Amino acid sequence: MDHPVEIVIGHDAIERLVQFCKDLPEPSLTLVADTNTYAALGERVERALTEAKLEVLPIILRGEEVAADEKRLVEVLVKAPPVPQTFLAVGSGTITDIARYVSYRTGNKFISVPTAASVDGFVSTGAPLVVGGIKDTYPSHGPYALFGDLKTLVEAPRPLTAGGFGDILGKANSLADWGLGQLLWNEPYDAGIAQRTRITLDECIQNAEEIRSGSEQALHALLEGLIESGLCILDFGNSRPASGAEHHCSHYWEMQLLKLGRPAILHGAKVGYAAILMSQLYAQVRGLTQDEVARLAAAASVPSREAQIEEIRAAYGESADGIIQIQQPFLSLTDADVAQLQQRIVAEWPTIQAIAATVPPPEAITHALETVGAPVSWRTLGLPESVVAGGPRYGHYLRNRFTILKLFGFLGLDAPGSIEYV
Repeated sequence: MDHPVEIVIGHDAIERLVQFCKDLPEPSLTLVADTNTYAALGERVERALTEAKLEVLPIILRGEEVAADEKRLVEVLVKAPPVPQTFLAVGSGTITDIARYVSYRTGNKFISVPTAASVDGFVSTGAPLVVGGIKDTYPSHGPYALFGDLKTLVEAPRPLTAGGFGDILGKANSLADWGLGQLLWNEPYDAGIAQRTRITLDECIQNAEEIRSGSEQALHALLEGLIESGLCILDFGNSRPASGAEHHCSHYWEMQLLKLGRPAILHGAKVGYAAILMSQLYAQVRGLTQDEVARLAAAASVPSREAQIEEIRAAYGESADGIIQIQQPFLSLTDADVAQLQQRIVAEWPTIQAIAATVPPPEAITHALETVGAPVSWRTLGLPESVVAGGPRYGHYLRNRFTILKLFGFLGLDAPGSIEYV
């Protein structure tokens, strides 16, 4: 996959953006923002482009809650002119994903202009969209270029910055899940990309205090880390290096919040909280001996295909058919397949424990989130109590991936019941 041809983070980012746009072959520019990001940076970008005699059409998405769903995709598609153009995504994750997907489907490029260091998806090729009530990642493309205005990043609301940190912190779990996926589900794996993601994770944890203080150097480093995580996704070809059970929990919660008509809550904030929960499960893995695991596997009663389908329908309602299709590789396992996988888990337990040892303990994950001011409980996060345990119980159905939640299931352990929901 192609990387952005130019990445700029600094005080001169908007001036560099204008110069870059002057050299584009398409004279028409379509700026996509919401009311908050337009006020934060979009108006300034539009003015700078206009003063440079460039043609720019602003599309401002209004409303308290802007989601990357069918409604907003169609709104941008309808309002954008039917001519060759370059989209400018002035915003954070949601705005970027909307502009990313519309530009991709219309055969145009887009430029990312982040207004906060809030997510790792700025340069990735997948577009996480809510379609038919299901949160899924759709094939798309990465930005042609990225320009991050440092002053805007520093002045961004603290919860957005904390969300970006939470998104990075979730890699502690996603990397371990990826290791399980390679070991037990034969998923494609790239050790070099995993190491790059690990370095990004470690550097962000080391910079937690500075990120909390909002220093320019720390915000620059955080956005660089988020971009690097996105480049890892880009180079690998899907989100596996950066998305595991913690993201699946987040996606489930987001879908439930949409059903309830509640605000979606920041993506990175949900991921960070879910990382605490998943780290509790990995801590339990570290405490189990191989003999104990053998006894668990022998006594485990894995739900039948019919029982799992019934659970999916109960959890997801009208969205269930699509999720059942996603889960077919797991749902199609025979009793013999399940027994063979359980035997493999027992045989590989020393390696599984080594993978689990790479995940910081729950106390360390919690401390890091608290340091940057991120929520560390479902109450402060804003989740309704009625949906909290559903993340670990039902979120794993959203992807055909082997994660810590799948591991608990094949051992007959109740993952949601094993978690302390702080």
